[in-house]
Amino acid sequence: MTTLICDCNQTMPLDPRSLGAALNENLTLHSTLCRREAGAFVKAIQSGDDVVVACTQEKRLFSELAQQTEGAVSVIRFVNIRETGGWSKDASQASPKLAALLAAAHLPEPEPVSTVTYKSAGRLLIIGTLGAAERAAELLGDDLDITLFTQGAGDLGAMQERRYPVLGGQVQSLTGWLGAFELKWLRNNPIDLDLCTRCNACLVACPEDAIGLDYQIDLDLCQSHRACVKACKVAGAIDFNREPEALNETFDLVLDLRATPAFTQHALPQGYLRWDGKDLKPLNKLRALVGEFEKPRFFAYKQKLCAHSRNEKTGCNACIDVCSASAITSERDRQQIKVNPNLCVGCGTCTTVCPTGALTYAYPRASEQGVKLKTLLGTYVRNGGKNAALLLHSQEGGARLLGDLGRAAQLDSASKGGLHGVPARVLPVSLWHTSSLGLEVWLTAVAYGASQVWVLMTDEEAPQYHEAIRSQMAVAQAILTGLGYQGEHFRVLHARDARDLAALDGDLQATPAQVVSRSAGFAVQADKRATLELALDHLIEHAPVKPQSIALPAMGSPLGGLILNKDACTLCLSCINACPASALQDNRDSPQLKFIEKNCVQCGLCVKTCPEKALTLVPQLNLMPQRKEAVVINEMQPYACVRCSKPFGTVKAIEAMLGKLGGHSMFQGAALERLKMCGDCRVIDIYSNQNETKITDL
Repeated sequence: MTTLICDCNQTMPLDPRSLGAALNENLTLHSTLCRREAGAFVKAIQSGDDVVVACTQEKRLFSELAQQTEGAVSVIRFVNIRETGGWSKDASQASPKLAALLAAAHLPEPEPVSTVTYKSAGRLLIIGTLGAAERAAELLGDDLDITLFTQGAGDLGAMQERRYPVLGGQVQSLTGWLGAFELKWLRNNPIDLDLCTRCNACLVACPEDAIGLDYQIDLDLCQSHRACVKACKVAGAIDFNREPEALNETFDLVLDLRATPAFTQHALPQGYLRWDGKDLKPLNKLRALVGEFEKPRFFAYKQKLCAHSRNEKTGCNACIDVCSASAITSERDRQQIKVNPNLCVGCGTCTTVCPTGALTYAYPRASEQGVKLKTLLGTYVRNGGKNAALLLHSQEGGARLLGDLGRAAQLDSASKGGLHGVPARVLPVSLWHTSSLGLEVWLTAVAYGASQVWVLMTDEEAPQYHEAIRSQMAVAQAILTGLGYQGEHFRVLHARDARDLAALDGDLQATPAQVVSRSAGFAVQADKRATLELALDHLIEHAPVKPQSIALPAMGSPLGGLILNKDACTLCLSCINACPASALQDNRDSPQLKFIEKNCVQCGLCVKTCPEKALTLVPQLNLMPQRKEAVVINEMQPYACVRCSKPFGTVKAIEAMLGKLGGHSMFQGAALERLKMCGDCRVIDIYSNQNETKITDL
């Protein structure tokens, strides 16, 4: 692989020797790679090797140059080292960071995953007042096949010339996504818009002015004079005796002009746009949404691990509550959740809050993200870097803010104080979405040697994402603080626009937190819980302090134990069947209830299932060796069958049952005695008892 570096007209202090040594490559320092030295780029892409260009500003120019170059077969990757490191107050110390960013750019691309396909023929539905809808349709021109759904005449009213099909009535529901929107509506107005010629005779004839320029009758104003019917006798468009008709229509795209839109979630379905009548960007987007499109299937789901429900009891609802696209629904009768891949926008927050790993982020995979973090931190440390802080940001809004910060720092370089830019110890990590990485990866980063992990969030993210990330960070920080690692290791940095950059710049200069004495060597696993355990084991092994347990916040904790009220527990073992993580187990040879705390995900299904309300969740990290062992938390004396002496239950459970049923009329005499027998002996007793009433005797 060939790496091309450029100091951008000598505005960055780059050291090609140290960077080349880090990459095991001889580097040539360019100053105008996109201009006079473009020949070096052309030569590199003709070599057949993959090429890394340390510039994103001229990405489009380089891409066009590659298309025009004969024999260019190289794969080109771009990495920003200018705004993220070269343009900062401590750029002269940024060589370890720049080496790390370049090394990460050399990593293979994520492996392909299955895709979700959308097909759109351009059938557009515009919902709103008829005048506004026709105006929007005129702005779109003839690019789309447009149908209007009138919601009143509005201030403009309909045009005299009817250029588009118009539907009128009551919208009952609008569901779907790009290429597959389904409109359910009720045609319940006396005027049939398909027959109406917009001759305006009905408007002239109506004495109550109940008919507007949307050519629909306001039935609240109508006084049943029926003058309109007479005026429309020839066209026959008005019929007050027509029964309401429920209809379905399908569309590829929807433009919603209403004050109360069909979809209110933060992440709208692809192909659905709202328009305020001012900004033309939504209209331009609609024109581009014709054809066939693909996106990655961002998630993988393992129902066997899901802690959503058992035995018609709801346990973990975290993914459903946090999804901003309304893409996740409950299927409690099937003991699972359902993720609609067409609605999923790939934010990955569901995988972050999932305590079991039933939902995992598929593109890129957790293992690929782990390799990237290990490469970044390992290269940084090997080249003399200290106290690395990972800054996770989105590849759109977050990257734009960091670019603004770097440029502002470069322009401010002559002034005293001012902006510092992205410090030398801060390693930016671009993500498809900032909330796609969670607790286990953050702790892994610290185990790899990171001093801090920061998440830069903008108004791109839904409000519930901020809350979810903060609750997960509270758990992660509680673990490190409890283990004696000093300082603040995790933080959410919120910036709305460039005006917040000054405050953000101060946060980036924050005091480093304590790092591990030895960096971990394990790899991030596909299984979330396995990765979490590996990170915890390493952090505990090198911890400055090792208490017996660490209390964790109740909100969002995937770790914890159970408190059992032995006085209330009858050892019915219903909690075992409810546990999705095999944290609760029984003993085939003796009435015992065992608990493996390492497996517990704090979903609460056992607590909700227990008929005696004997269980209580305890969010904590237990550092004792017993955490990974099956510990007996309750055991009882077995109850022996009064007929054959075989143990079949516990003394406490049978006595509790006798106490509850002893006064019932159905359990008197022999029937009550049968409750003291095992299942086999009960059957024998029923058929051998001469006084037992049989169905054949009736």
